[in-house]
Amino acid sequence: MKAIVQDEYGSTDVLRLEDVDKPVPQDNQVLVRVYASSVNAGDWHLMRGTPFLIRLMFGGILKPNIKTLGADVAGSVEAVGNDVTQFKPGDQVFGDVSEYGFGAFAEYVCVPQDALVLKPSTVPFAVAAAMPAAAMAALQALRDCGQIQPGQKVLINGASGGVGSFAVQIAKAFGTEVTGVCSTSKVEMVRSQGADHVIDYTKTDCTQAESQYDLILDAAAYRSVSDFLPALKPGGTYVMIGGATGSFFQAMLLGPWLAKRRGCNVKCLEMKPNHDDLVTVGELMVAGKIMPFIDRTFGLDEVPAAMRHVEQRQVQGKVVINIGEESPCTTAR
Repeated sequence: MKAIVQDEYGSTDVLRLEDVDKPVPQDNQVLVRVYASSVNAGDWHLMRGTPFLIRLMFGGILKPNIKTLGADVAGSVEAVGNDVTQFKPGDQVFGDVSEYGFGAFAEYVCVPQDALVLKPSTVPFAVAAAMPAAAMAALQALRDCGQIQPGQKVLINGASGGVGSFAVQIAKAFGTEVTGVCSTSKVEMVRSQGADHVIDYTKTDCTQAESQYDLILDAAAYRSVSDFLPALKPGGTYVMIGGATGSFFQAMLLGPWLAKRRGCNVKCLEMKPNHDDLVTVGELMVAGKIMPFIDRTFGLDEVPAAMRHVEQRQVQGKVVINIGEESPCTTAR
C-alpha cells in the first residue's frame, strides 16, 4: 500500500510517498481502507518535532517514532480481528486514531475498534474525515472545560480555524450568543458558521470592547492570557487550546494565580479522543448542527503541499486529504 512516511523531523521536505506493507489486524483491531483524512495542527507539530515536549510525549527524541501522520480517518472496514464485535467488513466508519499511533495518511490503517464509530450514510467520507479531532476538541473545550450553559455570551478567538469553526457551531447548539474573532478575509466564513457577531481583529481589539463574556475560547492563543481576562465577566472562564507555546505555558503556570487575582477561571484543554464524544460528534452532524467548512482538498501524494498550506495559517476551516476513489466534498456550509 502507499503511505506518507518520515524518518526525521523537519519541514515538509521530510515527507515522502512510499510503498509500505499493508497492516494486518490483531484480535481487537479493525483494518480500515482509508478514503479520506484531514490535516490538524498536531500533524504539523509532529512533523516538525516542535515544541520539544512533542518529542517527549510521543517518543523519538532524535527521530520520530511515528512514521506516518494523520489522526482523522474516514473509510470502510476491510477486515476485523477475532475479538471485534462492533464492526464487520463493509461498514463505513470514521474516527480519530491519534491515540493509537496516528497513520491515517495512508491507504490502510489498523486501529482498535473503540477508535471508530459508524459513519452516517448520508455524510460523504471527505466531510466525516474533517470532523473527529477538531470537533471533539471544540466539544471538550466548551462543555468540559468551559461548562457552557444556555444563554451565555461566548467569545471564540480563532473562529475561522478547524477547532474554532466547530466551536462556533457547537456553542450555538448549546443555545448561547456567540461572537467570533477572525481576520478581514474570513469574516463572512465565520458568519456563515452561525456566529451572532463577528469581530475583525485587524480593526477592533476584542479584549478592549465594551462587551464582557461568560466564556472565552482561545483557539488561536497568540496573545497573552492576561490580555483576555478583562473581557471576562466576574466568575467567567477562559479556555485555551492551540496557539503559541509561550502562551500555553503561561496559561498553565500562571493561570491559577491570574484566575485568583481576577476572580475568574483559566483552563487549558488537553484533548483526549474518546468513543462517547465521537458518537456525540456524529449525532450533531446528522442533526445538521455542525458541518465542516472545507478550505481545500489534496490527494495523498499532495500531503506535503497540504501541510505547507496549513503552515501559512490562512486556512478557513479544514484541509482534507482525499485518499480513496470517492469524489471529495468541497462545498462549504
